[in-house]
Amino acid sequence: MLVLDDLQPAKKVQAPSHFRPGLEFDGNEGTATTEGLPEAPNFDEFLEERGYSPDEYEIVGTPRTSQWQRWDGEWLTAYRFHFRKKLAGIHLPTLYAEAKRTKAKPPKRKTSDSRTFVICPADFQIGKGGSRGGHQESIQRIHESYDRIEQRLKTGNFDHIIILDMGDIIEGVNNKADMDQLQSNTLSPMQQTDMAAALIWDLIKLCAKYAPLTYGSVASNHCQFRVNKAAVGRPGTDDWGVVILQQIRRLATEVGLPVERWLVPQPHEEGFAFDVFDDGSHILGAIHGHQVARPDGFQGFWSKAVFNDSYLAAATLMVSGHFHHHRVEQFSGTEGRERWWVQASTMDNGSDWYTRTQGAGGDSTPAVTCFELEKGVPFRGKVELL
Repeated sequence: MLVLDDLQPAKKVQAPSHFRPGLEFDGNEGTATTEGLPEAPNFDEFLEERGYSPDEYEIVGTPRTSQWQRWDGEWLTAYRFHFRKKLAGIHLPTLYAEAKRTKAKPPKRKTSDSRTFVICPADFQIGKGGSRGGHQESIQRIHESYDRIEQRLKTGNFDHIIILDMGDIIEGVNNKADMDQLQSNTLSPMQQTDMAAALIWDLIKLCAKYAPLTYGSVASNHCQFRVNKAAVGRPGTDDWGVVILQQIRRLATEVGLPVERWLVPQPHEEGFAFDVFDDGSHILGAIHGHQVARPDGFQGFWSKAVFNDSYLAAATLMVSGHFHHHRVEQFSGTEGRERWWVQASTMDNGSDWYTRTQGAGGDSTPAVTCFELEKGVPFRGKVELL
């Protein structure tokens, strides 16, 4: 005999706990999770219904799914996906388009060969989003620095200009195994490389108006060829900064820009050193800095380089980047020769990770570190943050 009072209603089938419907947005990017659906939704319509127009927001990556079966046998699927503000109205300059528009003019005539101005762009990390904004803010900040550099060149009357790309010119996507850079980056790797090349071209073109140039690029951790964080390329050569230099060199030669010397690391090395005036008075070494665990370790690192007779052994002045703050120190050298170390300031959008791990004040005010070298005159640690 059927007793209705003994019947129990079917239990409500819940979605998996990690797939609760909802939406979170921090002003730049967000995560949305649908309820259980019998078929895949139109994700653009899903966002638009919640006030996020597809004209202004875009889906990032591939949605994740979770499936379960209802009491009546129907299968439901919940979808979780990431979205962010579109890069609306951004027209990235390409290196080739910039080169076509460039008309080389001979620099001002040298008065001597005694004074050189050294410009050290470091840690641009183009494409990185951070506390100082995204790539739009980076472009504005970098060009403001270029304006200050040009004002200095107008009054400096230098005989030569050295530009040293101190590494990490792009952010990359493979520096972390969990790939979370894809969520915080504002540009794809190809766009990062394109923009970085165009920005360096702008700097070379600017400086070429005032004196002949040397341009060099060191290998760095963000620019190193990686797969799932692991470095798989050859140290010193499989590096995006070095690739950018190679492309710029070809175009600068075609256009006729007065770049007299191009410097890259030797295979399986990550930096270089060269004699600025070819007289031994200033031997300038360049290295990104990720070879050292902490900034305080540079003196020991350099001492080992001297002991092992590496490419940095003869350097009287070493420039590095990587640690995102400005620093200048003097070390004692052999035979009474002073050795100076200049750690270049960063120009990126804020190293939030470094600030979290090192404390407030670890990330310096954005600037390009510059200094003057004079033939036969010792360097005394004077630098300019432009």
